[in-house]
Amino acid sequence: MNNTITAVNGILVGHQENKDAFTGCTAVLCEKGAIGGISQRGGAPGTRDTDLLRPMHMVEKVHGIFLSGGSAFGLDAASGVMRYFEERNIGFKTEAGVVPIVPAAIIYDLSIGDATIRPDADMAYRACQAATTNPVVQGNFGAGCGATVGKILGGNQAMKSGTGSFCRDLGGGIMLGSLAIVNAFGDVIDYQNRSIMAGARSINKGPVKLGEEDFFANTLEMMLSFAGKKIMGFASKQNTIIGIIATNAILNKEETNLLASSASEGISLSIQPSFTMFDGDTVFSLATCRRKADINILRAFAPQVFAEAIRNAVLHAESAAGLPSAKDKMK
Repeated sequence: MNNTITAVNGILVGHQENKDAFTGCTAVLCEKGAIGGISQRGGAPGTRDTDLLRPMHMVEKVHGIFLSGGSAFGLDAASGVMRYFEERNIGFKTEAGVVPIVPAAIIYDLSIGDATIRPDADMAYRACQAATTNPVVQGNFGAGCGATVGKILGGNQAMKSGTGSFCRDLGGGIMLGSLAIVNAFGDVIDYQNRSIMAGARSINKGPVKLGEEDFFANTLEMMLSFAGKKIMGFASKQNTIIGIIATNAILNKEETNLLASSASEGISLSIQPSFTMFDGDTVFSLATCRRKADINILRAFAPQVFAEAIRNAVLHAESAAGLPSAKDKMK
């Protein structure tokens, strides 16, 4: 059973990564076009072609969303997705030919691996070639290959995160799916019981030990401490959650943007703190417009569906580059 974003009819996902350099990219394709929207709420975004997604702009349909590591360098890799679509004559029709519409967003993963190796156009093109409707592979794959969380005490005290996805059947054939790349400054919270799943580790802790109550530093508490205030600005410029909420519902551009806004509340449910000036938190939305649906129902469930993708990004992540994952703590 597919309970990831590719269960939404018309959505394909492909990953590529370099596990030696700890970076990668994810191409989310909607080859027949989808109404696009966006919610950008973090203070440090890295994006491309996002203004066109907002209401009162001419272009409505996009043909893919590109998510990448590599910080701002990764935005250039989106040209590989455009090349893939152009070769297949997919894009916005002009008298000179098609122009593929591929908004993009990036995370900062340069500090965990080899900063000189970033996703490029060829890697993005291969991600498109690998795109499928199969269940999305989660964890240390695609744009989440180098994702980490909990960085108030620096990268050495962070934990490994990754790529997560989830989909919910809302009944009547309406599907609501999500995909998240979790690279947050703050701690990841289990929204169901408010416990910390992954985040900044106490400075005096080495190997993960099951049951240690003081294993986590607790980023919110650290922000109020003298030490936290002193180091926060130096240790926090490498964060962002980026992702997508997608549905097969028939929505207009205004409704699709409202859906993205509601989905971003899943970040509030799952990340502590969320939407800081150190994060570039950005959620795209896609409506493939196959079935009639009530936008109020979609918006009601969007925060939970996106929060589940964030949760899965942590639960599927594997320890890497000397950083433990939530899996280690559960052993």
